[in-house]
Amino acid sequence: VQLVESGGGSVQAGESLRLSCVVSGYRYSTYCMGWFRQAPGKERVGVAAFDADGTTSYAHSVQGRFTISLDKAKEGNSTLYLQMDNLKPEDTARYYCAAHGVCTGDNWKVVKYFTYWGQGTQVTVS
Repeated sequence: VQLVESGGGSVQAGESLRLSCVVSGYRYSTYCMGWFRQAPGKERVGVAAFDADGTTSYAHSVQGRFTISLDKAKEGNSTLYLQMDNLKPEDTARYYCAAHGVCTGDNWKVVKYFTYWGQGTQVTVS
């Protein structure tokens, strides 16, 4: 299983970015996928999740500004997106894609409930 994120960068407050995560070698459609972020000196926390039934969840701090979506390709690869609008300096962090998660209740916010991780992509907002 391989997860590869892209789309990070440095932007001004109020601008937008779209993160992408290509997931290959993974065929379990009954599990949750999500985006996490980790700022320097802080824990990695859940930002948004896309559950197997299409249900989406968002952290309160990004509700209304971020949108998570999933594109399942026929060949078995999937791409998870995170559209980030009206970015704020407090959104600055390294963003990670995660797969094979159990998203019952608030579990989607917690690192230990996901099995596969990407290397992350840096987002800097000034």
